[in-house]
Amino acid sequence: MSLRNQLSTSLKTALKARSSHHVATVRLILAAVKDRDIAAREDGNSLGITDEEIMALLQSMIKQRRESIALYQKGGRHELARQEEAEIEVIQSFLPTQMTKQEIEKAVDAVIVEMGADNLRDMGRVMAALRERYAGQLDFAAAGAVAKARLG
Repeated sequence: MSLRNQLSTSLKTALKARSSHHVATVRLILAAVKDRDIAAREDGNSLGITDEEIMALLQSMIKQRRESIALYQKGGRHELARQEEAEIEVIQSFLPTQMTKQEIEKAVDAVIVEMGADNLRDMGRVMAALRERYAGQLDFAAAGAVAKARLG
């Protein structure tokens, strides 16, 4: 089932269950997808964005919420931080299972060896290969930190 269908089904289920928080979060996701679809149509892509692009969008939404959580906690707004955490849980439910820290390190090491990367100038190629192979499964900020440590 495509990610779009999963989102639509989830929205219908949440509406029936009267889960206002889940409904609101899924509607935010669908609105963001629709915005990206419109932008894609302007570039000549009549089909809209792909599932991979939707996964990247979901990951960026999670990243934004994590940044907001840090700011809210710093400002003592714990109720808003909890709300953001709940949104992250809903968003993550549409992504494949995320890799653990050890799995990230293994994946980075494997790509570095495979590409023969040996310094920071190769970081872009390593990250591009990781994005291609592990879209939706990998925290790219964590992978970037591991790659930088390995190549630096």
